Amino acid sequence: MSATTEPVVVIVPGLRDHVEEHWQTLLAKRLTEAGRGVRTVPPLTRDRLSCEAGVAALDKVMVQIAGPVVLVAHSAGVITTVHWSRRHPAQVQVQGALLVTPPDFERPLPEGYPTTDVLDGNGWIPVPRSPLPFPAIVAVSSNDPLGTVGRGAELARNWGGRLVELGDVGHLNPASGHGPWPRAEELLRELGHS
Repeated sequence: MSATTEPVVVIVPGLRDHVEEHWQTLLAKRLTEAGRGVRTVPPLTRDRLSCEAGVAALDKVMVQIAGPVVLVAHSAGVITTVHWSRRHPAQVQVQGALLVTPPDFERPLPEGYPTTDVLDGNGWIPVPRSPLPFPAIVAVSSNDPLGTVGRGAELARNWGGRLVELGDVGHLNPASGHGPWPRAEELLRELGHS
């Protein structure tokens, strides 16, 4: 595939994922060093809990890209991506999406996370359930404190995505002991980003 047709990887972090040791940050750095096109949705400085603000931030990145895109979303970034796809379905050519550890925003999260009332008030729920307009891989953890394998499997079915069970990886973030995640690149290859 030539450099002009290779999809740009758009990293969609969750609410707490703008940290140097997070696998998404490390993936973006590796791909950039390899000469790949990578864009990261910047952190929100205002309205941090607003789904609408997150969707607008993703859309701002997407409209600046000419050509195909592969989305790489983690945690709340998965839910942002799904909301974005419903509001902007034909705007950009999305070749596929890697959706990693989607949280279950419709059930109470552990202490220290937003309540379902706060999430509802900020537009996160209900989480869209219609099929995505692009191929997706939904990667879930068997011991994620923010969502069960069962809920992840249900979302994968609803979205028309392929479920990948990762095993015991917690929420696949630095807090659960994870930094680099080489499997992300393998899953990206399955979505057509070599």
